[in-house]
Amino acid sequence: MSTVPPLLLALDLAGTFAFGLNGAFTAVRATRLDVVGVVGLGMITALGGGVVRDVLIGDVPPATFVDWPYFALAAAGGMLAFGFSRFLHRLEGPITVLDAIGLSTFAVIGASKALAYGLGIGPSLLLGVVTGVGGGTMRDILIGRIPSVLRSDLYAIPALVAAAITVAAVELDLYSLPAALTAVAACFTIRMLGVRLELNAPRPPWPPDPEDLD
Repeated sequence: MSTVPPLLLALDLAGTFAFGLNGAFTAVRATRLDVVGVVGLGMITALGGGVVRDVLIGDVPPATFVDWPYFALAAAGGMLAFGFSRFLHRLEGPITVLDAIGLSTFAVIGASKALAYGLGIGPSLLLGVVTGVGGGTMRDILIGRIPSVLRSDLYAIPALVAAAITVAAVELDLYSLPAALTAVAACFTIRMLGVRLELNAPRPPWPPDPEDLD
């Protein structure tokens, strides 16, 4: 396994499972797929962002294919969503919380890993966000819809905040487990406030939302 601190690693693994679960559940709700499609899209959601990051920074084979627990947890989340899809709507709250934890830890680990491989501030911020939202974006493209990160919810913005705190801590030589957890907490808080208050990222004033015309 990696040299990530145990607490952050535990959150990262929990997030991987939650992404697999949420990604597969989203696929079930969006379109009718067989078990291969549901589990496959769950795994893509959980692992896709990290694979893209590792390929771009030259860390191959990607960590996902070396550290087997990530692969196993993503598959387990997808299988669970497939097997219990008719009941998962009752667990949307806990799944959303776990998904926010995954987004937060993925963004922090993605940004810190990019910096460790010698990338600059801008690319590290970008890869922190990509690690968090990349898998879900791939899933949405595969099921034929505009990625949710581009049209609704505060999702990419919290990931960017987490990545920015991480990059700042590293650049100031202050990066440590408390700093990483601060970045995780900031992302998690913003994401959950967005869910609770139904907040969205700003949109252009024109054309207006169809809902505004009703």
